Amino acid sequence: MSAPEKLPVVVLKPRRALPFFSQHPWVFAGAIGSVSGRPDVGTEVIVRSHEGKFIARGLFNPHSNIRVRLYRWEEQDGLDEEFWRARVRSAVQLRQKLFAGTPTEKACRLIFSEADGLSGLTVDRVNDWLVVQWTSAALHRFQQPILDELQALLAPKGIWLRTEKGIKIQEGLEIEDGLLSGDVPPSSLVIEENGLQLAVDLQAGQKTGFYYDQRENRRVMADYVQGGRVLDMFCYSGAFALSAAKLGQARDVVAVDSSNSALELARRNAELNGIADRITFHCDDAFEFLDAQVEAGEKYDVIILDPPKLARSRSGLERAAKAYVRLNQLAMKALNPDGILMTCSCSGHVQREDFQQIIARASLECGRRVQILEERGQAPDHPVSVNCLETSYLKCILCRVE
Repeated sequence: MSAPEKLPVVVLKPRRALPFFSQHPWVFAGAIGSVSGRPDVGTEVIVRSHEGKFIARGLFNPHSNIRVRLYRWEEQDGLDEEFWRARVRSAVQLRQKLFAGTPTEKACRLIFSEADGLSGLTVDRVNDWLVVQWTSAALHRFQQPILDELQALLAPKGIWLRTEKGIKIQEGLEIEDGLLSGDVPPSSLVIEENGLQLAVDLQAGQKTGFYYDQRENRRVMADYVQGGRVLDMFCYSGAFALSAAKLGQARDVVAVDSSNSALELARRNAELNGIADRITFHCDDAFEFLDAQVEAGEKYDVIILDPPKLARSRSGLERAAKAYVRLNQLAMKALNPDGILMTCSCSGHVQREDFQQIIARASLECGRRVQILEERGQAPDHPVSVNCLETSYLKCILCRVE
């Protein structure tokens, strides 16, 4: 353990310390007044207020706009190997407690970055394989004790690395997808979710291969289907479409995505579950498809909108809001009277209240009265840190459209 006075010290500008005393983990470059020494990527540093009061210990990255990621608020305790191992144990134990003895125990998010006190690391479990994604070059320097602890706790057959788009520019982190330990995962692995069999492609699928965060929302959505006609936009590998068809007993499901490879996986999943005859897949742009459906007078009883992140930065919020309004407006026009709209946003920059206003604008512009029935978030293996509310990123709103 390093003595505090021997570590580089990051001093904040006046009136910038409050979020970090409240244990928010991101210190942006603009909040920093001075830095002692010349800390490199992954160097442990002490963060102090401009009056010299200790705030926290973190890891420095001179190449990132998040200049310091904070991990520990006890002045005398350092960021040693046992600290990282303990964080991993705590995260894994939570999932074991949540899902013990169920199929979800082997198909869940094991580590959710800031929410688990490991800012810059995501780990998913897919049966006997783990998939790891680093979004912090500083934390990546401590990869080995973290991977060793995962191996000791779970004994996976292999650990596969997936990289985030743009991470080299954002963090100065030069890594490529590939095997970190053990055996290469097969091209697809089959998991169980809510009684469905779903193939996951760890190597070529989106993000870390599958979106566990919508697990409970897919189950709840099925209760609203009641044998109706369903449209699933941005369907990816078909989890919502399959849930509607099998759990909700939909008489007809139309599933749309712009990726042919995603649709190939979705078709395989439909066949795996014996419901391929009730799902029609289309490769198309979402806006163009919905426009055409409205023009043709097609109507649905349930429409699911689960688009990818439309606002990747604050500067893109206005454009994203217009896209969300247009998307929801078209969906409302394509719904039968008293139809159900499940509309989602995974853009962390879009606040829950802003998303409600987007739905209200869409309602006004298409002349349909809308009632919110449920407001939901992400599954419990994606917990929300009360000290970093950015971890509450998923908005899922179920509406009745008269």
